[in-house]
Amino acid sequence: MTTTRELIHFFYDQVLSSTTAPDLTERMSRALTPSWQSIGGYAGPAKSREQFGAQLQGFAKLIPDLSWRIVELVEAGDRVVVRGRATGTPVGELFGVPPSGRGFDIMSLDLHTVEEGRVVRTYHIEDWAGAIRQLTGK
Repeated sequence: MTTTRELIHFFYDQVLSSTTAPDLTERMSRALTPSWQSIGGYAGPAKSREQFGAQLQGFAKLIPDLSWRIVELVEAGDRVVVRGRATGTPVGELFGVPPSGRGFDIMSLDLHTVEEGRVVRTYHIEDWAGAIRQLTGK
């Protein structure tokens, strides 16, 4: 990948939207540094690349059609902000909601820091509460 924009598109298309890929770990290593951190809030520790990979493999089983799409991408120096859209239909229990055939369509906001052609840190927020409302029909 020669540009930051290509790197971020690769991460969304070939990692986040390809959780069932047999070479997911290799794809992650192309996009994320070994010391990459996933920070989804201040209540707990950051996830490592390995922990995040395990989470994605869990999503592959739970939401096999999970897809993350970039809606808007803004570059500012070594930072990239992405407004994304995640869709999927769980085939197992998600956040206590049993599968019903319903899917979700939620917004995500991500702030990536890129150094030497790979992402070193990602702050992220997803509207999982909205997903629960859509899945329960409430």
